[in-house]
Amino acid sequence: MRYYIDTSVFGGYYDNEFQDDTRRLFAEIEKGEMLVVISELTARELFRAPQEVQELLDRIPTGKLDVFSITDETTALAEHYIEEGALAKKSISDAQHIATATVARVDVLVSWNFRHMVNFFRVRQYNSINLRYGYPTIDIRSPREVLHEK
Repeated sequence: MRYYIDTSVFGGYYDNEFQDDTRRLFAEIEKGEMLVVISELTARELFRAPQEVQELLDRIPTGKLDVFSITDETTALAEHYIEEGALAKKSISDAQHIATATVARVDVLVSWNFRHMVNFFRVRQYNSINLRYGYPTIDIRSPREVLHEK
């Protein structure tokens, strides 16, 4: 399984509300149970985060991290999300995360962003746009929803 992890998940590691599930997810990542996909955008956003959040990237095992480039294709799809009203222009970075995950054809985008990403109605909008432009649908879930039951 390929999991696109957005920046909110890295930040959730140190957030009181989200840390339990985020730390369980990172434990699975560290065991090599999943392939993590991030984008250049995620890397840039992490560069501005506190040092301990940045260091979480180093905990992803060698060969289990794929960094996907921002391309004209991902930028165009993100602009379709904005133009068609799925997101406001000020949420362009969220649109870029979703577009990149879609173009990278990951199995799931994982996020703690319930307003713009992990939102049933918005996911329906993204998927309608994706299908209209020849892309597959995207599944967007919180870390809690992708944890393996033990």
